[in-house]
Amino acid sequence: MIRIAASALALAIAVAPGQATAQFQPSNPECIAGAAPGGGFDLTCRLTGRMLNELGIVQAPMRTTNMPGGIGAVAMNHIQAQRRADPNTVVAVSTGSFLNLATGKFGRWTENDVRWIGAIGADFGVIVVRKDSPLRSLADLVAALKANPASVPMGAGGTVGSQDWMKAALIARAAGVNPRAMRYVPYEGGGQSMAALLGGHIQVFPGDASEVKGQLEAGEIRVLATLSPNRLPAPFADVPTAKEQGLDVEWAIIRGLYMAPAAPDEAYTFWVDALRKLTSNPAWPAARDGQGLFPFDSFGEEFSTLVKSRVQVMRDLSKEMGLIQ
Repeated sequence: MIRIAASALALAIAVAPGQATAQFQPSNPECIAGAAPGGGFDLTCRLTGRMLNELGIVQAPMRTTNMPGGIGAVAMNHIQAQRRADPNTVVAVSTGSFLNLATGKFGRWTENDVRWIGAIGADFGVIVVRKDSPLRSLADLVAALKANPASVPMGAGGTVGSQDWMKAALIARAAGVNPRAMRYVPYEGGGQSMAALLGGHIQVFPGDASEVKGQLEAGEIRVLATLSPNRLPAPFADVPTAKEQGLDVEWAIIRGLYMAPAAPDEAYTFWVDALRKLTSNPAWPAARDGQGLFPFDSFGEEFSTLVKSRVQVMRDLSKEMGLIQ
């Protein structure tokens, strides 16, 4: 009897850790948005946190902490310096962050220094002109760039090397034009860029689908191309992709989450599974679409591989364009 009891006790002890792992719940869940309220990082945190709570996937109230600086650089440094093993905190990330990692703007931290959780959705680049522009197709834009790259003033958020600049640069490069010869005007975000386009200060705006949707529906602009793998739904359904028009250019603005590099495996597994449950829930598409995001799901190791591949592509592209050595 004693031997049987001892065996049962040993079995109970052996099973307990697995049970604890399966039952992990963040005790003080937090999402860090590496920008001021109102931007894409903020949207990622608030939308994800709200829906995770509403659906009961994360039981404790999930708060958003805004930590602006360097398109996620300050948030990255905070995680590395103060929360390297924190199981409760996740951080919003986007393609802009991937580009900054590629160009060394996160200091010594690279794509290998965090645990990539997953993507909740994406936006896609678009090439936009005014409704009365003489540029009526992507072929027209390519012809104008080839004739004189500086004759077509473009403008968008961020300076040379930013992701909006990259969209225009990829179009120019695919057309056989040196991107550094483009005439590019930097603005503070999509709102200013759209105002400049409508005011005639620039001719082309390489923006995001979500930020031009309203103006397209109002008939104020023409979208020459979407930088998506396939055509986007209405109101973009009639807009051909760049690939359809002969230019192999895509730009997805992926929105997702990462966590601390030394976070426990059970916590990492919880957050990956949490995003899987969230994005597969019937309530998710309406919540995602309501914030201007398009379907884009990738989780765990698949997402990690995707991010590292994207960063390396951007690193190679940045070298090719003379942005880094």
